[in-house]
Amino acid sequence: MILIGGKLLTLSDFNKVLFGNQKIKVDDSALERIRENYLFLKTFSKKKVIYGINTGFGPMAPYRINDEDQVQLQYNLIRSHCSGSGKKIEDIYARALMICRLNSLLRGFSGIDEEIINLLVKLINEDITPVIYEHGSVGASGDLVQLAHLALILIGEGEVSYKGEVRPTAEVYAENGITPISIHSREGLAIMNGTAAMCGIGVVNIIKAQKLLSWSILASSIINEIVESYDDHFSEELNQVKLHVGQNHIAKQMRSILSSSNLIRRREEHLYDRHFNEDVLQDKVQEYYSLRCVPQILGPVYDTIAFAERVVIEEINSVNDNPIIDAKNNNVYHGGNFHGDYVSLEMDKVKITITKLSMLAERQLNFLLNDKLNKKLPPFVNLGKLGLNFGMQGVQFTATSTVAENQTLSFPMYVHSIPNNNDNQDIVSMGFNSAMLAKKVIDNSFEVLSIELITAIQAIDYLKFEERLSDTSRSVYKKLRQIVPMFEKDTIKYKDTKNITDYILENSPEN
Repeated sequence: MILIGGKLLTLSDFNKVLFGNQKIKVDDSALERIRENYLFLKTFSKKKVIYGINTGFGPMAPYRINDEDQVQLQYNLIRSHCSGSGKKIEDIYARALMICRLNSLLRGFSGIDEEIINLLVKLINEDITPVIYEHGSVGASGDLVQLAHLALILIGEGEVSYKGEVRPTAEVYAENGITPISIHSREGLAIMNGTAAMCGIGVVNIIKAQKLLSWSILASSIINEIVESYDDHFSEELNQVKLHVGQNHIAKQMRSILSSSNLIRRREEHLYDRHFNEDVLQDKVQEYYSLRCVPQILGPVYDTIAFAERVVIEEINSVNDNPIIDAKNNNVYHGGNFHGDYVSLEMDKVKITITKLSMLAERQLNFLLNDKLNKKLPPFVNLGKLGLNFGMQGVQFTATSTVAENQTLSFPMYVHSIPNNNDNQDIVSMGFNSAMLAKKVIDNSFEVLSIELITAIQAIDYLKFEERLSDTSRSVYKKLRQIVPMFEKDTIKYKDTKNITDYILENSPEN
């Protein structure tokens, strides 16, 4: 089990719960903090004006709420903000959202009763997830709409996704002996007023982006083998004179992948230690940029993902609702910890760099498909009869159009604030939108990589290079060939690309 609440959560913890099906358990010290904080607020709030307990919300804050209406106020908040629209977000993202909200609440600054904690843990472990829609959040005052849909199932209403079906919450609860929470003081606001939705999307984005980058490094390395490139552009000697961590990491990964290759050439052997009589060399002295500049192009992608991981994990381990109930200092502090600018900016940066990764893949694909560029493969890596068969011609359109969509989606949301809420929320983060657009770009890029990989293994077969590949490249080649056998005649391609996409989404190159 993953112990939560006693230590800061890591990306590895999310990976184990979301993709490794590990269960979670709350640390006893966190539950004690929750109890102390709840009892403090219960006493402290008497005869005081505290936002969201005995006042309205947002622009309605000046309106006092009578004692007898305070519980109803929380129910009204939850129900009125269940206004999401668009597509239902996938269960894995909804589950990540729940973990993020739980972890923030466990810091013990939200003034809630512990039954919320117990129910969230049970739902996460039983894989019962709220039905949450993609449209609704402006990312300031938190992800109010998305988290309202989480709060709705906690009070036993709305719909949940369970065992692959969308069903009424009450029905699934009855089936599993689950009791909804009761509202005590500010449970509705505490659940809704935070960045858990953008963080839930963001943390899965980072996990997938890291895997995508690994496949891009592998694909780039294989293509360098196919063209029998020189080894100096990914050498330690060349890259160490640039001080960027990401560039040197990518070059090191390529050296590791290609260390056993019998196709990569040493420049000294071919261009330095020979005498040339011809005026025009038949062989290229340097490879095209999409082959030669891989460390310089993917290096910023690595650095951006690494920094985004740090920021998103910091946000997940933060207290990000309002107000902050501080029993230690005997006070309640009002502010804007729900504002999602940190996550919004990082998701925009991830989105932009992943788009560049997909652009690199598209250029490498084009190199393989264009016989006038590579000068060693048939047009469109067509292993059949030229003119009669088409090879990989059709799928290039898909790759090109998908990359074009990525480029359009890369407009930053971080600078796209629209005031709303009677101008109470006069500058907002759009963090959830940013995270969702980054998700779309990442998903698109897996599809582009799958087309590039199918093309690469076709090229390997045409050149009969399998036995000369590096150990890593040969292992990946064999696994991909089990999914898509070599083809000469034209076959339907959409299932092949879907199957390869599913494979690289679920596996890393080294697995």
